[in-house]
Amino acid sequence: MSSPSVQVSAVPLPSAPEDGPAVVVVTPADDPYAAVAQVTRLEAGNGLVVLGAGPWDPAVAAVLRDRGIEVVPTPADPGPLVLDLAGPLALTDQDLGARVEDLEGTAGARLELDGTAAPFVRSAAGAVVGAIGDGPHGRVAVVAADLADTPSTAALRRNLEAWCAPVASSSATAPEDADEPGAVAHPAWTRLKDAVGRLQPLQAKDGSVPEEADHAAAGELVAEVRSAVTELRPLFPHDDAYLAALDADLARWVDDGLGVPDFLDSLVAFQPQRDRVDGLQHLVVFPMYTQNGSPDRHLEAVLVEVVWPDFVADLEAGSYSNAMFVPIRFVDFTAGYDTNSAVLFPETVAMRSLPTFTWGAIFADREAARFRRVVRAAAGTTRLALPPDAARLLADQRLAEETFVMWDLIHDRTHMRGDLPFDPFMIKQRMPYFLYALEELRCDLVAFREAVALEDTVPHARLVQYAVVFDRIFRFAITGSRVKNYDGLGGQLLFAWLHQHHVLHWTDNRLSIDWAALPDVVLALGREIEDLYWRSIDRPKIAHWLAAYALVSSTLTPHPASTWAKGPDALPIDGPLKSLTDAVLPDEFPLSMFYEALTRRIGDVVASTAGITGRTDTTSGSEQAADG
Repeated sequence: MSSPSVQVSAVPLPSAPEDGPAVVVVTPADDPYAAVAQVTRLEAGNGLVVLGAGPWDPAVAAVLRDRGIEVVPTPADPGPLVLDLAGPLALTDQDLGARVEDLEGTAGARLELDGTAAPFVRSAAGAVVGAIGDGPHGRVAVVAADLADTPSTAALRRNLEAWCAPVASSSATAPEDADEPGAVAHPAWTRLKDAVGRLQPLQAKDGSVPEEADHAAAGELVAEVRSAVTELRPLFPHDDAYLAALDADLARWVDDGLGVPDFLDSLVAFQPQRDRVDGLQHLVVFPMYTQNGSPDRHLEAVLVEVVWPDFVADLEAGSYSNAMFVPIRFVDFTAGYDTNSAVLFPETVAMRSLPTFTWGAIFADREAARFRRVVRAAAGTTRLALPPDAARLLADQRLAEETFVMWDLIHDRTHMRGDLPFDPFMIKQRMPYFLYALEELRCDLVAFREAVALEDTVPHARLVQYAVVFDRIFRFAITGSRVKNYDGLGGQLLFAWLHQHHVLHWTDNRLSIDWAALPDVVLALGREIEDLYWRSIDRPKIAHWLAAYALVSSTLTPHPASTWAKGPDALPIDGPLKSLTDAVLPDEFPLSMFYEALTRRIGDVVASTAGITGRTDTTSGSEQAADG
């Protein structure tokens, strides 16, 4: 290899260690000395990708030899190259050939392998010209050929870089050291949590303390909450106005006899969207229900920190403005959040009147952690070979959090954008649940579409595409009850659409996906929903409902007992709209046999994600990207 150089992959990778890069990529370029210097500095656990026909620098060849690959120079062979994925499966179940349609190039060496390496590219004559190795020195991948500049070559390089690079520990989500200063380690936080935990059993569903006999104890507990907040207040100077208003609301609640709480003043004073700074913490105390968590407006306390990576800040400052969006992660919380709730919304707070809401917060760490746990289980159960960058997404909590923040940023703003035939949030509307399914899926597919458009400029964009598809078809489809489960229905619809368009295959009890064809087919479903919306602006509401049902039922099979499936003649279309909604079965589109089997296999994994956070999911860490 006459002119190798070192490059750091464009694939989103952990920060490079101080003594060298996490992955070294050696390719034909201008400076052989830089390559040799970097290769010889590789530490145990770092990855190496070598691409080129030669001649071979002795230092590079020596490092490869230590990793089980002997380079034997040969005359240049311009014959065809064959991708052989049977070999790598001995070392990994990741799909190194994802998006690689064919390879063109000139081979300049053959590779002799010991038992720690496996072939994956051969010449037409059968000689090994590409191999991967995995051992104590880290992962290595070699293609001893000058490859043509094609999309397949770019895809192969991306796959090899992502597979070889180590997955760093997610330091941003490591538990806070109890010896370090900070709210979670402060004795006042412990007292606050304890007081809230003892107060909640005294509260009714509406947040009041109904029993006169409990008022003295409740008053003392509220006093303890006030005292703890006062001690913690100096740690949150950016929230000083809110914490002052919170103290006043707590005091007034007790003075007014502990009836239905009213925390409007403190809610209006809390403005986290004004300080979207990565890592900035907030102390949040409100009487509130937690969506998908506790239905009771009990006093809750939660410590959160903002997740605001630079690339997301750049997106939001540009074409994806969303001034109300606040992505956060858990630091600690009381019982209402030891649940499936992954949002902090102001409308859940007990208050006397509704203000203009200025923010909405989503727990990116919970979304990422439960996604990673469920999709790992689903991929393992279905034997789905993941592309290496997708496997990295499942192995790295921080990377997954950042990916979900980008997805949520675009999804959230989409509810208010597009050709919308109705109030996008459907506030105070009672509609068939399949309409909610299409709206949520529409927003996700817009996020997918934008991620495709951003793929060449934003490293996380490809990962957003994986997240949308995997979360939808694996976690959403089998999470929650079957009673009007609109998120589940959206997942079922996407899965069936992909299958019926021959992108997703379930053959020989193994799931496979045509990764190259995936984007166009997903985008086609998005266009179907957008066309439904565009046409429905000119339709009566009943006609829109019928058209939406036709869209869903053209892909998913309705329940045999469905009245809706029989068409307009069977429906009470001359009566009130409520009768049409009531005619929708609680499980209008039952799970397929595939999903019934998947639920039996990984239902316990789905249930185990209640209360999960990036800190409590200990299945991640500094291991290499998960193989299965």
